[in-house]
Amino acid sequence: MNIQDLYALVADERRAVDALIERRLHSEVELVNLIGHYIVNSGGKRLRPVLLLLSSGACNYQGRAHIDLAAVVEFIHTATLLHDDVVDASMLRRGRETANAVWGDQASVLVGDFLYSRSFQIMVEVGNMRVMEILAGATNTIAEGEVKQLLNVRDITTDEARYLDVIRSKTAKLFESASQIGAILSGVPAEQEQAMAAYGMHLGTAYQLIDDVLDYSADSETLGKNIGDDLAEGKPTLPLIYVIRYGSEAQAAVVRQAIESGGKESIESVTLAIESTGAIEYTARAAQREAEMAIDALQVIPDSPYKQAMIDLARFAVARSY
Repeated sequence: MNIQDLYALVADERRAVDALIERRLHSEVELVNLIGHYIVNSGGKRLRPVLLLLSSGACNYQGRAHIDLAAVVEFIHTATLLHDDVVDASMLRRGRETANAVWGDQASVLVGDFLYSRSFQIMVEVGNMRVMEILAGATNTIAEGEVKQLLNVRDITTDEARYLDVIRSKTAKLFESASQIGAILSGVPAEQEQAMAAYGMHLGTAYQLIDDVLDYSADSETLGKNIGDDLAEGKPTLPLIYVIRYGSEAQAAVVRQAIESGGKESIESVTLAIESTGAIEYTARAAQREAEMAIDALQVIPDSPYKQAMIDLARFAVARSY
């Protein structure tokens, strides 16, 4: 399944969003332009703005505000990436050097701040208070999720519930908001709005869980980042949590030591423990359940090509290899 095929339904709107992103990235400060364009045009899937466009179509929205808000969602996402890479000291994203690797931490953080503030400028122009409420809340939740993740770093007591709480805040919340906004703009009944929000939340959770799978089962070139980066940063993701909980004492000890010390010195031993305990399969099944819940949430949404594309997108989220 090719992600571009899923996007064909909103191809014209995507181009409008991309053009708006280019215009609104502009700043009188040249370094802002350089870093902003570098990260925004670095080959991301534009998944969150496309989700907003599909949701708007599925709810039969007839206006143009969804174009502006799709750009807002992408700006918020990009700002989080800039900040994440600084916090994690990441050197590679989407197959290229991170902005902080090229321009340094200070510039990356400040341009991330610029993207946040530009997002809120556009929201004010749209003038929909309910949408502003949703996106302001999402931005706050994402920040809290980052702090929760920081607290879990090198903490071997992190369990599955705590980990899922982090990814629902840090990753799935913006998926949820993007999907919900399409419903809000359309003025659909509350039941359908909540269904769209639930779809986005489950989709985002599934997407992150597959990222966890790929961190130990893909190659660096395909994945676009260094394999084992989460382990090197001491992040207890679900495959690692599973080994600690269900592996042998020796396997659990290897993983505990790797999380506590950080680095990739034991990446081969950890990968072997993950593979031999079935941790990859367990995480993939958890992602599949989330994708199925996302699809089930759409039952109250009228059938349309947009709804079908959202169903296909949930299936893509768990079938992808990158």
